[in-house]
Amino acid sequence: MKIGFVQFAPTLGDLQATMQKLDRLMPQCAGAELLVLPELCNSGYNFESPEHAWATSEAVTSSVFLQYLESQCQRHNFHIVSGFNEREGDLLYNSAILVGPQGMMGRYRKLHLFMSEKDFFEPGDVGLPVFDIGQARVGMLVCFDWLFPEAWRALALKGADLICHPSNLVLPGLAQRAVPIHALTNRVYVVTANRIGTEVDLTFTGLSTIAGPRGEILLQASSSEESVGLVDVDVALARDKNITPRNNIFHDRRPKEYSDLVTTD
Repeated sequence: MKIGFVQFAPTLGDLQATMQKLDRLMPQCAGAELLVLPELCNSGYNFESPEHAWATSEAVTSSVFLQYLESQCQRHNFHIVSGFNEREGDLLYNSAILVGPQGMMGRYRKLHLFMSEKDFFEPGDVGLPVFDIGQARVGMLVCFDWLFPEAWRALALKGADLICHPSNLVLPGLAQRAVPIHALTNRVYVVTANRIGTEVDLTFTGLSTIAGPRGEILLQASSSEESVGLVDVDVALARDKNITPRNNIFHDRRPKEYSDLVTTD
């Protein structure tokens, strides 16, 4: 299976400009079966106000951007996971959407909101779903979710072979080091698609990363250049949870000893 990321700079508040950039990059994705795009790809990130965030959002049922992604999936016969500024009713969610040739297949809403995101978005309310795309079972996390190992483990326990991680990372040297460790400790593939560029006072760190089940970095982009990265992976490796002939990362767990992890204040 060939998986990959598209690292670029969505244009804040200009969906047409963003789609024009993707038009230029999509031909480089030939042969991919799953692509991951950055966080909030349809809107940009650094909003001026709640009204600005609202004006750049879309409902999934009438999204120009999701229609565009569906057309790309049909043209190239792949699946896409993209960050998405999602409007539902009078609320906004920082979401990741899974799209295939037949349209939208799934949705995840970011659980762990970062900094000013708390001024615009509601915390996620759809849990941590896993979706079967045929070649693999796919889970999704968004950006700051990288810090919370419970989310990664929950997706792995639900059968995810691959975790797609649309991101707009701004803290240098942190998530890109942590992601391969999450891949190792859960024996999954991870695709972190980070963006580049600057919006107002935020500079994004790039270094989009594909990590394998042994914690190896299979591919990493530069910190500042637009790029497409594709890697061939063996999904069977993510389904082998044995570390030694006598140690399995799931079977050796001691859940009764972990009760403090789900204790609330």
